[in-house]
Amino acid sequence: MAKIYTKTGDQGYTSLTGGKRVKKNESMVEAYGTVDEANSMIGLALAKIDQNNELELLKNMLLNVQHDLFHVGAELSTPVGEKVYWPLNTKQIERLEQYIDKLDQELPQLQQFILPGGSEAGATLHLARTMIRRAERNAISIPQIKKEALAYLNRCSDFLFVAARWINMKSGKKENHFTPVQY
Repeated sequence: MAKIYTKTGDQGYTSLTGGKRVKKNESMVEAYGTVDEANSMIGLALAKIDQNNELELLKNMLLNVQHDLFHVGAELSTPVGEKVYWPLNTKQIERLEQYIDKLDQELPQLQQFILPGGSEAGATLHLARTMIRRAERNAISIPQIKKEALAYLNRCSDFLFVAARWINMKSGKKENHFTPVQY
């Protein structure tokens, strides 16, 4: 591209993989746009994680997830009949499950709901988790969505929840438990 701006989206349309033009509020665009938001939020969380060797494990995991989310975006932006240039595979889902298990083994078992928050990085990961959940809700309405993309989004939100808890624990931030309000 000669310039970053093309002016082709000025009328509210964008191109999917293969060149098909669709409105920017189509479910596919909503889904991959939300994945992009979450990916950016993960980038913000990474920027907030201290330069600490103990946290390198999580930083590497998050970087891998960022790369994987481009694969998810490719799946979500490719119409039926077009080739997915960066297909998602089950190994990426399995790797997420391994990440969850690795971090979760160090965490205290949940006994009740917790409120999102904690450290800046932890709160940011909680926000990324909610964005991934929104992407998952949007993706469900795409008729041709591949089961791997849905599974990855589902597992990714679980990973981000555990990652937020883990970074909060490593940062010495106490989890705030949900307490129902009694009137």
